[in-house]
Amino acid sequence: MGSPEEAWNILNAAEQICPAAVVSAAVERLATEITAALSDKSPLVLSVMGGAVVFTGQILPRLHFPLDFDYIHVSRYGNDLHGKQLDWKVFPGENVQGRTVLVLDDILDEGHTMAAIREKVLGLGAAACYCAVFADKDIGRTKPMYADFVGLTLPNRYVFGFGMDVRGAWRNLPAIYAIKD
Repeated sequence: MGSPEEAWNILNAAEQICPAAVVSAAVERLATEITAALSDKSPLVLSVMGGAVVFTGQILPRLHFPLDFDYIHVSRYGNDLHGKQLDWKVFPGENVQGRTVLVLDDILDEGHTMAAIREKVLGLGAAACYCAVFADKDIGRTKPMYADFVGLTLPNRYVFGFGMDVRGAWRNLPAIYAIKD
């Protein structure tokens, strides 16, 4: 992001598409679904940095079962508005061997990043790999994989807030915004 003024201009020109109360309710529902499905698995939870940090911080206290926690860092966006080649910064550790793994991410856009993560986790010997995303973007075409748990379905627009950024800014917003078409 350039200047604070540029960040404010982006926010002021954007449209709020999901208020904070709806975001919070979606996280609560998602936590209930995940708890029902995985409470007897003692999973290893992997958070995808940096987008999933807000979602992870909100959902972990709502998961009512024992779990282990770690993180991975892979991105297709960086500070760009369009995806590019996968950039692995932190790989999943050997601690996935034989485990049930739950991967938390902010958004499933085209599905390529999450598909690569699932492939990597299973390739390292995980017994099972579940994926939970705060948001699934309706892109109007088939994706290489779909999340097991989805908080919200969002329109095919560039969205930001609740962990998702726009040019590096506004991950900290409690609501979801979209750049106007």
